[in-house]
Amino acid sequence: MKNTSVSTGEAHLKEMFRVSDNLRYQQCLNNKCQATFGIEQALFSCPACGDLLDARYNWDKLDVPDSLSWFEKRWATRNNPLDFSGVWRFRELLPFCDEQYCVTIGEGQTLLQQNDGVGNYVDIAAGKVYLQYEGMNPSGSFKDNGMTGAFSHAKMVGAKHAICASTGNTSASLALYAHSCGMKGSVFIGSGRIAYGKLSQALDYGARTIQVKGDFDDCMRQVKEVAAREKLYLVNSLNPFRLEGQKTIMFRVLEKLNWQVPDWIIVPGGNLGNSSAFGKAFMELKELGLIDKIPRLAIINATGANTLFDLYENIGVRFNGGDVDNETIDAYFAKLDAENYRPKTIATAIEISRPVNLKKCLRALEVCNGVVREVSDEDILHAKAIIGKHGLGCEPASAASVAGLKRLREQGIIDTNESAVCILTGHQLKDPSVTVNYHIEAETTFSNKPIEVENDIDAIIEKLRH
Repeated sequence: MKNTSVSTGEAHLKEMFRVSDNLRYQQCLNNKCQATFGIEQALFSCPACGDLLDARYNWDKLDVPDSLSWFEKRWATRNNPLDFSGVWRFRELLPFCDEQYCVTIGEGQTLLQQNDGVGNYVDIAAGKVYLQYEGMNPSGSFKDNGMTGAFSHAKMVGAKHAICASTGNTSASLALYAHSCGMKGSVFIGSGRIAYGKLSQALDYGARTIQVKGDFDDCMRQVKEVAAREKLYLVNSLNPFRLEGQKTIMFRVLEKLNWQVPDWIIVPGGNLGNSSAFGKAFMELKELGLIDKIPRLAIINATGANTLFDLYENIGVRFNGGDVDNETIDAYFAKLDAENYRPKTIATAIEISRPVNLKKCLRALEVCNGVVREVSDEDILHAKAIIGKHGLGCEPASAASVAGLKRLREQGIIDTNESAVCILTGHQLKDPSVTVNYHIEAETTFSNKPIEVENDIDAIIEKLRH
């Protein structure tokens, strides 16, 4: 990202894309720019300085309920598809488009499970650990929360062709929503770096799949260039309207907790869209007076893809109210390039070394007084087995949240009596080979290896008795 003020020569860009509706608009995150643009424009970076864009609202002039419990009334009208949606049920809190443009296929019917089995594993008191299971979404991951927002905006601006780079879940979600909208969808995936469970969805839903010889970061660079050259609609989390949809994961968590704010939210960190969206959600809810406190946020990297951990905890990069040290970040990424660094983790959904939402995530960490931790693949697989044993299967990246909670408890960062919500981002069948290999080959304390037995009734019964 460029760290630059807007020069006189760039001023025409602001005029070209000026705001036409002061109720809702896009704004550059760069403190030295802060250019604003119309909500009706498909912009995936600031035209003036190249930085990230936010969806922003003039809340004083919008019709916003005075309490979160107001949204409960929509359960009585859930025959209306927008009220059934776990995203658009909260549409007053993401009012970037009119209802006529809202796209929904029933996303957001998710589960918040209080889980003492997992709580015991991480040494948290009974009744304090919750698992927010996003694997119940139509495509099997949290991405549908954001994709319904992105495609609603795409419909509003008249887009015909949507495109993304993906480690798997984004491609599955794009393919499903593009099909439902009658739009063309194309996905870029890295060579050999996608779980077959996810790839099968993109293929099955009819997306054009481009397999790039490289990793996710290579795909991300290419897809941004292609989108710009061909004027295609980009649905990666650079898209501010995708993150608007992902805010609603937190609204549903609060809803299931009777609108009480937990002490901690624990989330895996890959491209950092979820953590960015969660921070924005709580920032806005506090601004609106709909909550009286903000939870703390913990973002968990895999050790094999630990950019955020390194920058935040080791180097000390902070949001600083928007005055981000981009020179340090740029130097860090230049070093990765010089070393030809490639991330490597069994949690492929977070196997990303150049997260596009880094700056928004830094804001979320500031808003939520957050921390960042890294956990090993072994930690992730053990946590995944515990989650599965106690009632919810999830993809490997999801389990990073529970592994991270265990690490934070061991370090004394989280108290045993504090409440914690771990975000489980995707369904276990997204990457079944990892699960099967762990239980058959790992032979750890938590593995559940099949027992071979002769084709004999007495031998079978003998095994069952033991």
